Amino acid sequence: MTGQDPAVQIDTSKPHPARMYDWFLGGKDNYPVDEEMARQLLTLDARGRDMARVNRAFMHRATRWLGANGVRQYLDIGTGIPTEPNLHQIAQQVAPDSRIVYCDNDPIVLAHAAALLRSTPEGATEYIQADAREPEAILERAGKVLDFSRPIALSMLALLHFVSDEDGAYELVERLVEQLPSGSYLVLSHVTGDFDPENAEKAAAMYRARGLTLRPRSRAELTRFFDGLELAEPGVSLTAEWHPELGEPVPVAGDDPIPGWAGVARKP
Repeated sequence: MTGQDPAVQIDTSKPHPARMYDWFLGGKDNYPVDEEMARQLLTLDARGRDMARVNRAFMHRATRWLGANGVRQYLDIGTGIPTEPNLHQIAQQVAPDSRIVYCDNDPIVLAHAAALLRSTPEGATEYIQADAREPEAILERAGKVLDFSRPIALSMLALLHFVSDEDGAYELVERLVEQLPSGSYLVLSHVTGDFDPENAEKAAAMYRARGLTLRPRSRAELTRFFDGLELAEPGVSLTAEWHPELGEPVPVAGDDPIPGWAGVARKP
């Protein structure tokens, strides 16, 4: 596995987004500190589990759409703890020769990387232990598995709201996309405060109190990440409403929209 470091220790002194996401999805690869904060977030919006499930379902649908449109290579940054079916399983169902590189910075994901590496014989999967804010290192190591002369889908799902503007969220995406060949795609999903600004700010304050970043963005702010790219229909939409025909519906509580935007765009 690329980037494996046996000396890396799991920090259980503060919550980690990948482990909180695992808790919301009903997984067991999290710690009391993750559950504690996740439960506090549920006091702001009781649909936290629904948000995680809706985001996961978007990943499934977007991957099916990309595969149907000829994509055979994927770079998934911020992959999180494996939950079946994972991206490579969906992609290789569509096209067994698909090649996938996963990247995350939580050592607990590394501990489960074997599940990410179960490729079809025709395809390939690899895992990189790296921070999303290290684009050059990620691209260099991904290049050992992916052919950067052919289209690649860059997937950054539920990731960029953990990177502030001051930390260069837009510049990060720009640096990654500029290295992709024509015909590649950018796939994003992102939490928003558009529907409940007050509680979105309270959630961000919870993160700040623990030395973490949460930066909800508006629909317009998410759309800015796609500057220079060709947005696929239906453009930037509610996460649950992006090509719902490509997957099973996710039942959610209440009638209010799940507060997240998503989109897929092609590099000309």
